[in-house]
Amino acid sequence: MRSPILVAAMASLVHGYAGAMPRQITENPLPAPVEKLGLEVEVQDLVRLPDTRGIRPPDLDVRPPGWARVSYLRDLPDGRRFVNDSRGFLYRLEDSGPPRVYLNFAELFPYTVYNRLLSGFVGFDFHPEFEDNGLFYTVHGEYAQDNPATPDFIPPGFSSGDVTFHNVVTEWQARDPSADRFAGTRRVVLRVAHVVETLTHPLGHAAFNPTATRGDEDYGLLYIGGTDLGFSNGAGPNANNPGQLQRLDSLVGAILRIDPRSPSFSGGEKGVGDYTIPPANAFASDGNPDTLGEIYAHGFRNAHRLSWDLTDGTMYVSDIGMNHIEEINIVRNGENYGWMAREGFFENGVGRPGGALNELYPLPREVLSGEAGDPFTYPVAVYDHDEGRAVSGGFAYHGRIEALRGKFVFGDLNNGRLFAADLEAMKEADDGVPETVAAVEEIQLYIRDGSGTREDISFAELVERANGAAVSRADLHISRGRDGELFLTSRQDGMVRMLVPDSGGATAGRR
Repeated sequence: MRSPILVAAMASLVHGYAGAMPRQITENPLPAPVEKLGLEVEVQDLVRLPDTRGIRPPDLDVRPPGWARVSYLRDLPDGRRFVNDSRGFLYRLEDSGPPRVYLNFAELFPYTVYNRLLSGFVGFDFHPEFEDNGLFYTVHGEYAQDNPATPDFIPPGFSSGDVTFHNVVTEWQARDPSADRFAGTRRVVLRVAHVVETLTHPLGHAAFNPTATRGDEDYGLLYIGGTDLGFSNGAGPNANNPGQLQRLDSLVGAILRIDPRSPSFSGGEKGVGDYTIPPANAFASDGNPDTLGEIYAHGFRNAHRLSWDLTDGTMYVSDIGMNHIEEINIVRNGENYGWMAREGFFENGVGRPGGALNELYPLPREVLSGEAGDPFTYPVAVYDHDEGRAVSGGFAYHGRIEALRGKFVFGDLNNGRLFAADLEAMKEADDGVPETVAAVEEIQLYIRDGSGTREDISFAELVERANGAAVSRADLHISRGRDGELFLTSRQDGMVRMLVPDSGGATAGRR
């Protein structure tokens, strides 16, 4: 496989193709609007988490502060359902009654950062054998100042004196997996350093492939979402640093796939942290000592959510763009998704003399025609910043709602619009031709009152009604239950909502 130096060189060589240099795109890069074309889905409130305003430092990036910061819902095979409040709590949702605290995360990690939406206890997932081994995994961010812990990874070219925050992946082992409240042990699996002034684009996603079964290559392997760790637009002198991307000797911008077992237990090859490198990872078997074997795929700005199609195992990632393009990618082992050289199916201007991250250029003719070799994999669905600002996670849907079957359902974090693209069209767009993408349409949400009366409504309006005040950001997140049904949450209002077949006014309940 390619060395880190060669990958970086390839990212710069794409600007040197023969022929006239394309001119900067100064108009709308994707002029066709995302429209409502008839997809209409009912949404119902299920349960609201406790109000945690005031128990942590005040939110610095949203006003008013959110009721509770819900970002994930996870189901166990035995029917138990869990959600997090990133202010430091993991809750179990009961069939009736209020949510119950399963883990008071905050009392165990005193250096945790809580003052931004993208901070705190931000992610979790359970091992597929949790009911037997009691293992689950969490992701959170910590202050570096006065922190006695030492990072496992500091971005190349920086030292411990530059470290501002830690991104921490922790393994927990419950003594009794069936207990209503956690009691057990924990160990840090990975600690990654931030070196920009704000905790911009922290690690936040950890997930197991739900389609893998015992004996599969992927079974029991933990995926960790890829991020630029703030090097694109974090604050301070270390931000806007293209040299940190497109490296294979670095965790920056990479989705990781690890065997979370310590090598002292597994007997396998040690990674950067206290985990084992899966030998099936492309960069673990490339024969190059300069590449990091835990890298599964790379070239992402903020691949903050991963998901798998439950019918065929296709892996998707939502990658938040910079100034222009939001994208959904199909992810494969060893591939390069282009950031900072690419944004969507455009060339980013940062690699041009005098260029900048907020510039877009058409791809060179040689790339579009296939005449020139191209090291990058391109998205299968996109939208631009006329339509939203940051893509949320999404899922292939095969559940009870007929109108959504065969769709990939996702949305925009900021304005809360819910989108869909046809799954077959997305897979057909995975053809190596950069500009081939699936069409995207908007889903109209509606609610019904007790008499069955329908009211069309947006997700942002639902959040504002729950909070009793306008919000600057809807903060839409999507989760999928074990039965394939979809849930909508926000770090603004603490409500768990569910997409349901038309009810005529009946309530869906919690299961």
